[in-house]
Amino acid sequence: METGSPHDTGTADAQGTPTPATADVPAPDADTEPDAGAEPVWRALPPGLLTMRRLLLVVWLGLLTLATALVPGLLAGPAWGAFAVLPLALLLWGWVMLERNWRSWRYAERADDLLISRGVLWHEETVVPYGRMQLVEVTSGPVERHFGLASVQLHTAAAATDATIPGLDPGEAERLRDRLTELGEARSAGL
Repeated sequence: METGSPHDTGTADAQGTPTPATADVPAPDADTEPDAGAEPVWRALPPGLLTMRRLLLVVWLGLLTLATALVPGLLAGPAWGAFAVLPLALLLWGWVMLERNWRSWRYAERADDLLISRGVLWHEETVVPYGRMQLVEVTSGPVERHFGLASVQLHTAAAATDATIPGLDPGEAERLRDRLTELGEARSAGL
């Protein structure tokens, strides 16, 4: 892995779990604008999103494992219950892949645009100019609210450039919404 890329894994915590390098970067002040020539300050998503996704994975694949073990085991014999190993293997693979996906999400506020980077195999980086934003929404479904998370969705004139930042703390989501709205109004007024 390259040093200085937006996908740095950072350091390990007391339990040895790797932590994102940008997780502790403070939010930029609303009064200061990022320097146009400076490298963007990448911000990672909070670990609550990973916890929520892993819990959903365990619940759904746990139920599938139980059904795969019981139904064939009772109807066709205990040997057929061994097919329950397949969802368990999928659970283990999904556990690792969810962390890799979570680590790949980053966003950075620059002077004229917002960068969103994501993806492990197919890396995508979306650049959303502030002046092109038409609507900034903060949404939070029942599961997200239970975990204290919210998503920010950005709508632009071109539907292909709409972007979402999932799993933010509600306070950060509201701050980002207000800042992006303010910057969008200021940039579009100058057009």
